[in-house]
Amino acid sequence: MHKFGHHDDYEHDKVQGKWIMPEVKLNNKVKIPQIGFGVYKIDDHEASKVIGWAFEAGYRSIDTASVYGNEKGVGQAIVDSGLKREEVFVTSKLWNDDQGYDEALRAFDSSMDKLGLDYLDLYLIHWPNPDQQKYVDSWKALEKLYSDGRVRAIGVSNFLPQNLDVLANECDVKPVLNQIEYHPALQQVEIAHYCFENDIAIEAWSPLARGEVFNSPVLAEIAEWHDKTPAQVILRWHLQQGRIIIPKSSNKQRIAENIDILDFELNLDAMENITALEAGQRIGPDPAAYQR
Repeated sequence: MHKFGHHDDYEHDKVQGKWIMPEVKLNNKVKIPQIGFGVYKIDDHEASKVIGWAFEAGYRSIDTASVYGNEKGVGQAIVDSGLKREEVFVTSKLWNDDQGYDEALRAFDSSMDKLGLDYLDLYLIHWPNPDQQKYVDSWKALEKLYSDGRVRAIGVSNFLPQNLDVLANECDVKPVLNQIEYHPALQQVEIAHYCFENDIAIEAWSPLARGEVFNSPVLAEIAEWHDKTPAQVILRWHLQQGRIIIPKSSNKQRIAENIDILDFELNLDAMENITALEAGQRIGPDPAAYQR
C-alpha cells in the first residue's frame, strides 16, 4: 500500500497566520496567482455574487472571455469587492469570430468597455482556428496592445506546438502562457514539454475534468490520507507541477474548497499515482479540428 503522507521537510508558507498565494513569474516578469477563478458558464447577472464569494475565499485572479457573456458582471464584481485594481489579476480572451488585426483591436475595446477597466492583466487568443489562418494577424494586434501598455501580458489558449512555431517564426513577442485542457485524464505531454522548453507557462482549464476522474480509488485513498477531497488532491497535484489553475464553480462551499489546498503537500508516490491516471480523455474539443 502506498503511503501518501507529507514530506518531512515541508514548510508551510504563512504570513501572520495566513497562507501565501503562490505566484508564477511569466516570461515577461509579470506575476500571476497560481490559483485563479474561472467563470465559464456563470451568467452575467450572477457573476457579481459568485465572484464575490471567490474574493471572500481569497481568490485574486479572475479568468473570463468575451464569449462567456459575463465581462460586465466581472467588472461589477471588482467594483463591489472594494479591492484595489492592482490587487486583482484579470484575464479575458479574444473569440474566434473576432480574429484578425483590426477585428481583434475592436474586440479588445469592447471587452474593456464591458469590464470597465483601464487595462487588462492578460489577454489571450481563445482558439487557434487554423483553417481561418487569422491567428498571426490577431497575435500582432495583441502585440500592439501590449506595446501600448493596455495589457500587461499576452498569451494563447488551446494552441498546439505547430501553432506556437508559426508565432515564433512570424511575430516578435513570445506568449507568456498557453491555457489548455489539462487534468489527470488528459496531460498533453507533447505540448506541455514544448511550453516548458520555450518558457511558456501552462494554465490548466478544466483542471478537475468536470469531476470525471473523482471516482478513482487512488484519488479516494490519497484524499482520505490528507483529509481532503479528491478535487483538492487533483488541484494540489497541478500546483506541485508548477501549473496555473482556474477551477470554476458557482457553489460557495466548493469555491472555498478549491482554494484550500495550500496546507498540505503530496509526496512522490501520490504524485506518480495521479499522473498514472492519464487516459487521453478529452472533455472539450480538439484544437486541431475545432472551428467555430
